[in-house]
Amino acid sequence: MAMAQEDPNDIGRVEQSVLDTTALGLGQAKGKGVTLRSVLLSLILLIFNAYWVVQMEVVRYSAHPTTISLFFNAVFILFVLTVLNIGVRRVAPRMALERGELLLIYSVISIGSCACGHDMLQVFVPMLTWSFKHADSSNNWANVINPFLRKGLFVDDPSVYIDYYVGNTTVWQWKYIKAWLPVTLGWTAFVATLFYVMLCINVILRKQWTENERLTYPIIQLPLQITSENAFQAGGIFRNRLFWIGFVIAGLIDTINSLNYYYPSIPTVFTPGFGQSFLDIGPFVTQKPWNAIGWTPLSFYPFMIGLGMFMPLDFLFSCIFFYWFWKFEKVFAVAMAWDQDPRFPYTESQAFGAYLSFFLYAAWISRSYIRQVVLRAMNKPSTADDSREPISYRSALMGIVGGAILLISFAHFMGMTLWVAILFFLMYFGLAISITRMRAELGTPVHDLHFTGPEMIMTRTMGSKAFDTPTLTTFALFFWFNRAYRSHPMPHQLESFKLAEQSRADYKKWWWALFILGTLAIFIAFWAVLHLMYTYGAEGKSFMTFGAEPYNQLNTWIKTPEKGKFQEFMAIWAGFGVAFLLQFLRVRLPWWPLHPLAYAVTSSWEINLVWGPLFLAWVCKVLILRYGGRGGFQRSLPLFIGLMLGQFVLGSIWNIWGISRSLPTYQFWQ
Repeated sequence: MAMAQEDPNDIGRVEQSVLDTTALGLGQAKGKGVTLRSVLLSLILLIFNAYWVVQMEVVRYSAHPTTISLFFNAVFILFVLTVLNIGVRRVAPRMALERGELLLIYSVISIGSCACGHDMLQVFVPMLTWSFKHADSSNNWANVINPFLRKGLFVDDPSVYIDYYVGNTTVWQWKYIKAWLPVTLGWTAFVATLFYVMLCINVILRKQWTENERLTYPIIQLPLQITSENAFQAGGIFRNRLFWIGFVIAGLIDTINSLNYYYPSIPTVFTPGFGQSFLDIGPFVTQKPWNAIGWTPLSFYPFMIGLGMFMPLDFLFSCIFFYWFWKFEKVFAVAMAWDQDPRFPYTESQAFGAYLSFFLYAAWISRSYIRQVVLRAMNKPSTADDSREPISYRSALMGIVGGAILLISFAHFMGMTLWVAILFFLMYFGLAISITRMRAELGTPVHDLHFTGPEMIMTRTMGSKAFDTPTLTTFALFFWFNRAYRSHPMPHQLESFKLAEQSRADYKKWWWALFILGTLAIFIAFWAVLHLMYTYGAEGKSFMTFGAEPYNQLNTWIKTPEKGKFQEFMAIWAGFGVAFLLQFLRVRLPWWPLHPLAYAVTSSWEINLVWGPLFLAWVCKVLILRYGGRGGFQRSLPLFIGLMLGQFVLGSIWNIWGISRSLPTYQFWQ
C-alpha cells in the first residue's frame, strides 16, 4: 500500500523518459511531417476511417473506438502504414514515409475520428431532420419547436429526409446532394470554428505544459513506440520478446472470443457474457440500500491494463477509490431516504465543480506564463518566445477572440440570449481545457462527463424558467457536442503538437495541416453518416443516433418549465470544495494517496467499464515497482505495449472482417 503513495510526478518521469528516448537517433535535423504525400494519404484515409467508425458505432453499434482516450482505429491504421512502410523502405527507400509523416497521418485520423465520433456528428446529423419527421398532433412540435429552427440549417423537406430514415437508396443523387450540401457546409463552418479556437488555445498552452512543466502525455506512448526509428531494429519494440508475449496474449483472447461468437462450443477467455466483454454484478445485489450501486460491470480489457501502466500510481489508486465512493454515496442516500429527488446526490453538478476547480488551478499555476504570453502578443517586453510556436501568440490570441465572437454571434443568431451565449462558451472551453490538461498530465483513459454540459448545468441551477424558448431551443441544438466529451478534439490537437515535437517536425506547417484537414474531416464525417443512413435507414438506428434526446428534453423544458434548484448549485460548490481540498492536501502532504482529478473522472458512466482493468494495472505497477524497481518497470513496459497493440490489431481485423461479410462480431471493447 505504501507504493500507492509514491510521488506520481516521480513515477511520471519514468514514462517521460521512455517517451523522450523515442526521439533518439533522429539527430538535430528537422524531420518531415507535412508533405504532399502525407496530406494526400491523410485525406484518403479520412474517408476510409469515417466510413469505418460510423459503421462500428452507428450501423453495428459495437466496438466504439471514440469512447476512450486512445482510439484503436487510429492506432490500427498507423500500425498497418508502419508495417507497409518497412516494405517500401527495403524496395524503394526514397518513397518510404518518414516518422513525422506517419505521426501526422495518425494525428489527422485521430482528429477526424473525433469529428465522426460517438459524441459529435453521430449525435448531430439525425437532429437536422428529427423534429420535422416526428412532429405530430400530440407533441405539437410543428408549432412549439420547428418555428425556432433557422431555415437553411436544417432539412425539412419530406421527400429528402424520408429516404434518410427508410434507407435502401443512396445519398449520391442530385436531389439529396442539393438539399444537404448547404446544410452541411453551414454546420461544417461552425464546427471548424470550434476546432480553430481549440487549436489557438493549444498554441498558448503548449509550451507551458510541454516544455516548462514537462507533462508526460501518456496517451501518445503507443504511436510513438510504433513509429520509432529503431522499432524494427535490434533493441526496438518489435524485437522485444516481452512485447510479442503481450501481443500474442491479447490477440489470442480476441481471437478465441471472436470464434466463440460463431462457435459457442469454443470456450471464452475472461468473457462472462455472450458477445460482451463484461459481466454486470448489479442485478445480483437486490436488497436496499445496496442495490443503489446500479450498473456495476466486471470487465477485462488487456489494452486498458497496458494503458494504465503509463498513469501515475496515485491516480490509478484514486480511480478505484472514488469509483466506489460514488457508488456508496448513492447507497448512503437511499439508506437515509434522501433519494426522493431522483437526481440526488447531484453527481453531474459535483463533477462540474471538480472540473471547474481543476481549470482554475491549472490557470493559477500558469498565471506568470500567461501574463508573459499576453505581453508578447501586445508587442511589449516579455520573456515569452513564440518564434518556434505553430503561430505567433498574437495570432493565437486574436484567433481565440475572433473565433469566440463568431461562435457567440452564431449562438445569438440561432436564438440564444447574448449573455447566456457568452457564459455557455466560457463553460464549454473551461471544460475543454480541463480535459486537455488531465490527458496531458495523467493520460486519463475516459472523460465522458455525460449530461454535464453548460446547457444542463444552467437549466438545473437557474431553472428552465429562467430562459426564453429561443434560448432553450439553441441549448437543445448544441446538445450534440455537449452530451458527453469522450471524443473531444482538443486533447488530440495538443497531443499532435507533442508528436510533432518528438518527430522534430515544423510546428507551423503542422498547425495548418491540422486545421485544414480537420475542417475537411468534419465535412467528410457529415457525408459518411448520410451515406450509411441512406443505405441502411436511420429509422432502425434512431435510438442509437440519439436524435430524440435533445428534442424530448427541449419539449420538457418548454411544456413543464421548472425553477432552478439551490441543491444543484450547492452541489457544484461541494464538488469544487472537495477537489480543492484534495489538491491542497496533495501539495502539502507528499504521502497523500488521493488525486483530485480521479474524483472528477470517476463520476460519470464510462468509468464503470474500466475500473476493473485499472485496478489490475495498479496491482501490476505496485508489484513491479516494489520488486523490480524503476529499472524493472521500464523493462516491463514492452509487455504492456504488446497488450495494447495486440488487442487493437486483432480486434480491428475481426471488426473489418465482420463489416466486409455483414456479420456481427465480438465486441472487444464495450
